[in-house]
Amino acid sequence: MSTPINLNKVRKDRARADAKARADENAVKFGLTKVQKKAAQQQRDTDTRSLDGHKREP
Repeated sequence: MSTPINLNKVRKDRARADAKARADENAVKFGLTKVQKKAAQQQRDTDTRSLDGHKREP
């Protein structure tokens, strides 16, 4: 006789695989590259410094 199979484990493994596949698709579709993230961060820093430099003190 074969060994028993834990159906809950099989179900959860299948759900994990589906979630991983969906996450990979979303990363390709919506994700940014490291260079793009760094450029966006530098732009935000520049904008913040520019705005802070134009503030008037009370």
